[in-house]
Amino acid sequence: MSFEIGDPVLALGLASFLLLLISLPFAFWALGGGTSSSVVRFLVSIANFSLTAQLIFRWWDSGHFPISNLYESLCFLAWACSLIQLIIERSWPSPLVQAVVTPMALLSISFASFALPERLQEASVLVPALRSSWLIMHVSVIMCSYAALLIGSLLSGAVLFTDKNQPIEIRSSSIGVGGFRRSINNSSLFENSQSLNLTPINITNIERLDTLSYRIITVGFLLLSIGLVSGAVWANEAWGSWWSWDPKETWALICWLVYAAYLHMRLSRGWQGRRSALVAMAGLFVICICYIGVNLLGVGLHSYGWFFDA
Repeated sequence: MSFEIGDPVLALGLASFLLLLISLPFAFWALGGGTSSSVVRFLVSIANFSLTAQLIFRWWDSGHFPISNLYESLCFLAWACSLIQLIIERSWPSPLVQAVVTPMALLSISFASFALPERLQEASVLVPALRSSWLIMHVSVIMCSYAALLIGSLLSGAVLFTDKNQPIEIRSSSIGVGGFRRSINNSSLFENSQSLNLTPINITNIERLDTLSYRIITVGFLLLSIGLVSGAVWANEAWGSWWSWDPKETWALICWLVYAAYLHMRLSRGWQGRRSALVAMAGLFVICICYIGVNLLGVGLHSYGWFFDA
């Protein structure tokens, strides 16, 4: 990375990295206590603010929305992951969420800041095909969908390792997290109105985790669908073809199909808990290939090139 003195984009990126790095041990430490850490929430909030400022400075410096190369998209991904983490913790302040999502944001900003070659970090003039209002619409929605799907898949994967010896009985629907258990006595229901007793069900942490991951993946799937449609429209305007079976397009379609299968299994077949988590983890693997693998292999219209560069 080019350590240019006085570069606000560099300074804010390093600040975000340090804040997330400091919050990481607190996030793992909170797992033992069973309660979320207010220190982690504070540090992640400051990191998200720093990433927001970084993207704004990059936008002002480059003259276009900062999501046109791999460095900018990784910074945007870190921003989206930290924002989703803060939103999740407002409804469910769980140390497991902090321990799963914080490393994801840290890994994104670390890879952008220290692993990428300098030429992939530099701001450049947009090629004619990218000079479109679809840039903000398509790429930002796709990156937000990746963030949601990655987080949802990681949380779903945590189901596989949480209370492994405990059988999972999902007593909530995929839509809600509450319910009632009904118990009927031997006496006739019509003879005694007291024979019908409704008692509230206490949803366990692993059940809430499964439902939370399902909701996040659903949001990510909807965003991915919008991103694919907007990308097809943009491709038709730029290249005269709605779909060209470019490697990135093909893997994005595979990603969509995997998560469509995940939602189908949950809604139609009633899969919940560890079985659906396995499908979500397969989706996680496909996203890594679609986003990092294809982009860095130097093939296709959507790649940035690196591994196979001469």
